[in-house]
Amino acid sequence: MAAWIPLILVALVVVWLVGIYNRLVSLRNRFRNAFSQIDVQLKRRYDLIPNLVETVKGYMKHERETLEAVIAARNQARSVEERAASAPGDPTAMRELAAAEQVLTGSLGRMFALAEAYPDLKASANMQQLQEELSSTENRVAFARQAYNDSVMQYNTYRESFPQNQIAGVFVFKVAEPFHIEVEVQREAPKVSF
Repeated sequence: MAAWIPLILVALVVVWLVGIYNRLVSLRNRFRNAFSQIDVQLKRRYDLIPNLVETVKGYMKHERETLEAVIAARNQARSVEERAASAPGDPTAMRELAAAEQVLTGSLGRMFALAEAYPDLKASANMQQLQEELSSTENRVAFARQAYNDSVMQYNTYRESFPQNQIAGVFVFKVAEPFHIEVEVQREAPKVSF
């Protein structure tokens, strides 16, 4: 009977370790899924931008540099977003994505500021619809970003607690990076009303 006690203790420890490992996997999958929601909304945003630029282009013929900056920023953000989507939570990828989104938002803001000088553009039904869709998408990105950051916080908190941090180290569960916007200007969705 006494010989069974060490075996039972070893079995309990193994079950406990498996439980911690499975919880880490579950939390990691949760934040990866939350990032996929950001991914969907950012792709929607990126798909809207060419239509917006085409609509604006007809009215703002002399603002070619601004329109090209918007397209370049959109292409850069899309490229960085694809890299981040392949490794959600990776600190470098998330920081690069935040920086690219900052540049894109700034470019869009400059384009909308210039568009204020074109009354026909402001009155365009197509422009109003695109602005409404972009604003809605920006709100969805903000909600998805919050859900992602909440999931990352839960994962990181669990991962960094003892004894989980020991098990996470053995199985290479890395700290996940939240998707923070560093610049105050970008903490708000771009204003797209005319």
